[in-house]
Amino acid sequence: MFTPAKPLFIDESQRKRLQFLAKAAKTPQAIALRARIVLLAAEGKPNNAIATELEISRPTVLLWRERFTRFGVPGLMKEAKRSGRPRKITPEKVKEVVEATINTKPEAATQWSVRTFAKAHGLKRDMVHRIWKQHRLQPHRLETFKFSNDKHFVEKLRDIVGLYMNPPNHALVLCFDEKTQIQALDRTQPGLPLKKGRRGTMTHDYKRHGTTTLFAALNVLDGRVIGQCMPRHRSEDFVRFLNQVDRETPQELDLHVILDNLSAHKSPKVKRWLGRHTRFHFHFTPTGSSWLNLVERWFGEITRKRIRRGVFRSVEMLISAIDEYLASNNAAPKPFTWTKDADTIMAKIERCKASVRTPH
Repeated sequence: MFTPAKPLFIDESQRKRLQFLAKAAKTPQAIALRARIVLLAAEGKPNNAIATELEISRPTVLLWRERFTRFGVPGLMKEAKRSGRPRKITPEKVKEVVEATINTKPEAATQWSVRTFAKAHGLKRDMVHRIWKQHRLQPHRLETFKFSNDKHFVEKLRDIVGLYMNPPNHALVLCFDEKTQIQALDRTQPGLPLKKGRRGTMTHDYKRHGTTTLFAALNVLDGRVIGQCMPRHRSEDFVRFLNQVDRETPQELDLHVILDNLSAHKSPKVKRWLGRHTRFHFHFTPTGSSWLNLVERWFGEITRKRIRRGVFRSVEMLISAIDEYLASNNAAPKPFTWTKDADTIMAKIERCKASVRTPH
C-alpha cells in the first residue's frame, strides 16, 4: 500500500490564484485540471482519491504535485521540456533537398509538389513540407513580371513619380484609364448566403448580358474619382470623357493627366482637343508599366468589392452598380499614397534584371 501523501502547503495568494484557474471559463482545460489537483492535494486528500475523483492516473497527480512544489503556480502553466525524437535528417540532407527543389524538375511536369518530390527522393511528405516551409520554398506558386522596353523609361518614370511625390502648385494630378469589357454576369442558379460555419456560395457557370467600359480619372490629392460608363473606348469616347473631366474640375487649375499609350489617347482628334484645352497636360506611362498608374489600384478595389461577386441581369444593372460604388467612394474618398522614389524603384529593377541574367 502507498503511504498517504502529506497535504501540500499553499499560501492564501496561491489558493486564490488556483481557484481562479480552476473555475475561469477561459482557462485551458489542462491547466484547470492541474489547479484542481493541487487544490485537492492541499486539502490533504490521498493521491489515489484525487486520481479517482478527477478520473486521471496516479502518476499524473504525482507529477503536478511535484511540479507545484518546485515552481509554484507558474510551474502549472506550461509543459516540461522533453527530449523529443532524435533528428532523422542531417543538415547535408536538408541542403540536398533545397538544391534539388530549386535546380531540378520532375519528369513530364513543370514543378514539384510535396508528394512527387517525396516519392522521387525517398522521403516522407511531412519532412519535405517542413524543409520547404523552413526555407520558404513554394514550387507550386509563380509570380509574373515584365521589364519595360521603352527607350524613355527612366525619363517617364521620374516624371510620373515626381508628380506623385512633389505635385506642381495650382494643379491637380489625375490618373486616367479605361476598364474595358466589364461583363454583366448573371448566375444560372441562386447562391446560398453566408452563415455560421459555411461560406457563401455562387455557381461557377453564368449567363452573359453584355459589357461596358468604365472611364475613370482618380484625383491623386483626395482620392475622388470622376467616372463614366460607355459602350466602347474609341478616341471620340475619350474626348467625351475629357469634356466631363473639364466640367467637373476647377477651371483655374491645370490638370496633369497620367495615362497609358493606347492609340485612342494619341489620335488626331484628341490632339486637336488638347490644342483647345491648354490646361490639360498628358504624361504617358512607359510601355508595359501600368503599375505606375494609381488608378489601376482603384480598379482593383472596385473589382473586388463590387463587380466580381455581383449578379447583373443586364448592362443597365451593372452600370447602376458601378455608379453606386462611385458615389460611395466620393462620399468618403481615401487617396492612395505613393511612397517609393524613382531612385529606389530603379535600384530594385536593376536587382531584378541582374537576378534574371544570373544562370540558375
